[in-house]
Parts: sequence; structure tokens; C-alpha cells
Amino acid sequence: RVYLIEEPLAAGMGAGLDLRSPKGHMVVNIGCGTTDVAVLSLNGVAVSASTKVAGNAFDEAIGRYVRKKHSMLIGQATAEDVKIQIGSVYPRENVSYTVKGRDVKSGVPREVTLFSDEIYDVLRKPARSIIDEVLSVLDMTSPELVSDISENGITLTGGGSQLWGMDRLLSETTGILCTLADDAESCVAYGCGKSLAWINHMQEGPINIARKRMMKSDQY
Repeated sequence: RVYLIEEPLAAGMGAGLDLRSPKGHMVVNIGCGTTDVAVLSLNGVAVSASTKVAGNAFDEAIGRYVRKKHSMLIGQATAEDVKIQIGSVYPRENVSYTVKGRDVKSGVPREVTLFSDEIYDVLRKPARSIIDEVLSVLDMTSPELVSDISENGITLTGGGSQLWGMDRLLSETTGILCTLADDAESCVAYGCGKSLAWINHMQEGPINIARKRMMKSDQY
């Protein structure tokens, strides 16, 4: 049998949130390819939205900037290292990081020193897209659940949520306390494991539904 579970719901369970009560919780799961924003209540998703702006978008933005500003090509792994070492979406102490790449014109190897201040300017735009998605979900959420969220706070999960200052930026923009979950990168996996406890109450996935339809049509 195949069962499906929404990613933010799994992330919420993996983060240790109590989702059985009618109280609302908001989870912002920033993965590699997508950011999923959801309001969770009664073991389900009340409101949700998704955007393709996530960890990979930050890496690509850094790569484009280095090529345009410094005329040097770097790989995605190097761009991710820059994001981890000096990347931020909230003002921080200016630090530097030296990267190696290939010169755009000559093709020879070279290196350049990047500073956190310039990377902050690069990452602000994709970060703003995530903030807008969060604000959009809050706007679609009932006042009662928004009240619960303001009390419970916003939980950040996913590898991309560990970007320096993401929790501060969300807190400042929404006015709601935002916290980074423990072992944020693995919350979805943990949540999938916890869901096994109530798998008998879940609906079967579309593969089994399609199979049942085929079996039913064969009977006729």
C-alpha cells in the first residue's frame, strides 16, 4: 500500500509540534527546490502554499553574481559553500571568504575574495519571495488560527532555513516569534517515521486508488 503525507505536515511532526489539538501551528519548510508554508491543525493542513524559491535559488543567485561582478565561473557546490560560510539574509558582521573558479574570458583558474555584505545584497531578493509567501498564507488563514500562530510562533525546518538570519528576518517582518527546529534538515524524515504510528488512519495514495478503479472496471 502507498500513502501520501504533505511535506510540511511531516516537517511539523518531525519538529516535535503537537498537531493533534485544534490549535494552529505554522511551519515554513525551506528545502533545496521548494519552500512549503503551511498552517497545521488537527493533524492536517488548514492552509498551505509553495514556491520554487529555496536553497538552490540562493546558490544560483550567488553563482550569477560572481560571474557578473567578478567575471568568474563557480560551481553550485562552491556557491553553496559561500552561502553557508558568509551568506545571510539579515545584517551581520562583515566577514570574508575566498573562492576558486574559472575566469570567464581566459578560462584559467583564479580566485576571488567575497564579503558577507555583498552576498547579503544578493540573497535579499530570493529571501523576500519566501517572506511574501509566508505573508500570503497568513492572509488566507482564519483569525482564530492566526491568533494561535502568534502565540505558538513560526517553526522553520529544512536545510535552507539554516541560512544566517532567516529566523530574525521572518520575526521582524511578521511580528511573530520564529524559531529554528532542532536538526531542521532532517525534520521531514523524522516526521515520516512518526507518521507510521497512525498510518492505519491515513487515506491510501493515488496509486492504490487508480488500481482499485482498474479492478472495478475489469469487473464490468
